[in-house]
Amino acid sequence: MDNVRNFFSGDDNTDREGLQALFVNELKGIYYTENQLIDALQEQADAATSDEVRNAFLQHQQETRGQVQRLEQIFNQIGVEADEMTCNAADGLIDDAQMVVSNTETGSLTRDAGLIIAGQKVEHHEIAAYGSLHTLARVLGHTQVAQLLEQSLQEEKTTDQKLTQLAESFVNDQAAGESNGNGSYRSGSDDSGSVVGSGSTYGTGSYGSGTTSGSGTYRNDPTLGGMTGV
Repeated sequence: MDNVRNFFSGDDNTDREGLQALFVNELKGIYYTENQLIDALQEQADAATSDEVRNAFLQHQQETRGQVQRLEQIFNQIGVEADEMTCNAADGLIDDAQMVVSNTETGSLTRDAGLIIAGQKVEHHEIAAYGSLHTLARVLGHTQVAQLLEQSLQEEKTTDQKLTQLAESFVNDQAAGESNGNGSYRSGSDDSGSVVGSGSTYGTGSYGSGTTSGSGTYRNDPTLGGMTGV
């Protein structure tokens, strides 16, 4: 355990060529992800119902362009040509967002709720990627690179929080009303039309305030005027 602790604190003098190669590959993976997301975010914005959700995706699209430029700066600083490495996880998450659009009604707040969930899945992937890269950069002594990665990491965390706040401000409640009777969110709905959502791993799940982990099923309870956990 001491060897592991020393390694990740930067106190180990072990040959780090393998770790440097891993770092570069992870950079290529997130570079691929960000480039793919620029187009995906435009598609999600075009599919959104509310101006608020549409603008959130467009704002993050612009932020993502800046993150791509930041990654290119990092490649330059470590003397490696900027290149992509296919990330299957990112491709799958983008496909999930496309499925949300396919399985929800145009003009529904249920679609916006689904898009927010899909967006937060991507954010959590990026948070994990940038957090790991930040740690590796510090271990390898890339101080300036670590600072650049920290900027992107904080941007992803902020976006995740904004999506949660947006969902809880009005999207979830109105989507619950839509699902009561017409079941507009066909994928992920049970036979009674309840909305099934997953909680955020960061303690601020977009589907229902206070959800921290696992999955929760919510039903529209007219006596309480909103969604209640089942």
